[in-house]
Amino acid sequence: MAARSEDLLPVEYFHLVFTLPAEIARIAYWNKRAVYGLLFRVSAKTVTTIADDPKRMGARVGMTSVLHTWGSALTHHPHVHMIVPGGGLSKDGNRWVACKPGFFLHVRVLSRLFRRLFIEGLLALHCEGDLNFFGDLAGLSEPQAFAAYLTPLRKNEWVVYAKPPFGGPEAVLAYLSRYTHRVAISNSRIVSADATTVAFRWKDYRIKNGERQKVMRLATPEFIRRFLIHVLPDGFHRIRHYGLLASATRKANIAKARALLGAEPVKNEDPPTAEIIPLTLREPCPDCGGQMRIIEIFRRGQKPQTRAPPRKAAA
Repeated sequence: MAARSEDLLPVEYFHLVFTLPAEIARIAYWNKRAVYGLLFRVSAKTVTTIADDPKRMGARVGMTSVLHTWGSALTHHPHVHMIVPGGGLSKDGNRWVACKPGFFLHVRVLSRLFRRLFIEGLLALHCEGDLNFFGDLAGLSEPQAFAAYLTPLRKNEWVVYAKPPFGGPEAVLAYLSRYTHRVAISNSRIVSADATTVAFRWKDYRIKNGERQKVMRLATPEFIRRFLIHVLPDGFHRIRHYGLLASATRKANIAKARALLGAEPVKNEDPPTAEIIPLTLREPCPDCGGQMRIIEIFRRGQKPQTRAPPRKAAA
C-alpha cells in the first residue's frame, strides 16, 4: 500500500470491470494461464486504445488491474477489476489531459473493442496450440469447430461495467487494501462447517428488489472443489500494472504527471520503531516447566531473526 500511495494522483479515479462470457469461462477453466493472461492484456489494450483516440480523450492512461475468478457462490466467474486515473498524458507528454468530470469512457465502445480483441486473441492461442479441451468441449480442438463455437459470441454484448468514480485517492487506496489480496471466500462468510456440510453466506445478484443475502449449504467435497477452482497457476500474477503505471516507466510517468498537475511529490516517512519489551506467557514451558518469555514479535510477511534455541538452565 505504501508503494501504491506513491502512484496516486490528485484526480478522479474510475473503477471498470471486464467480465468473460460463460462460454469463454468454460474454456478458461482448463486453460487458466493462457486465458487469464489474455484477459489481462486485452482489457488493458482496450482501455489504452480507446483513451488514446483523439475523438475520445487523446491521452496515454495508466491502470492497475486485479483478477478475480469467483462469483459470490464460489462459481467460476473470471473478471478483471481495473482502477484508472481520470486522465493521462498528452502524446507529446507536455500536458495532462483530463476526462470529463464523472465520466471516463463509453462503456459500449469499450465492450465492443474488448469483444473483438479477445476473440482475435483466443483464435491466435488456438492456432498456436496453447489451448486444451476436455469432456463435451473436446471437439473444439478442431479449428472449424472452434470458430463455429465463437461465432455467436461475436454478436452478443460482452459485460464491461463502469462503477461511479471513487471519492478521491484515499478511497482508491482503501479499496486496493481490501480487495487486491482477497481470496474466493473469507472466514466471516462461513456460517458452519463439519465433515459433511459447509454453509456460507452469498449474495444473489439476480434479485433486483428484495433480500439478496442467502445461505448456501454444500457437501464438503463440493465446497472444496469450488474453492480449488480459484487456485491460480504457479507464479501467475493476479495484480498487474499497464500504461503509465507499467513498472518500467512508472516512476518517471508519475513524476511528470504530478508536475503537470501541480501536485507535491509524496513523502513516505518510516514509522517510528518502538522497542519491544519482553513479555511473559502464562503457560509454562512444556519441556522444562520454566517460565516462557516472548523473545521476538514480527508482522505478517516479515521473517523472524535467526536465533539459536535457548539453553536449558543447569539443574
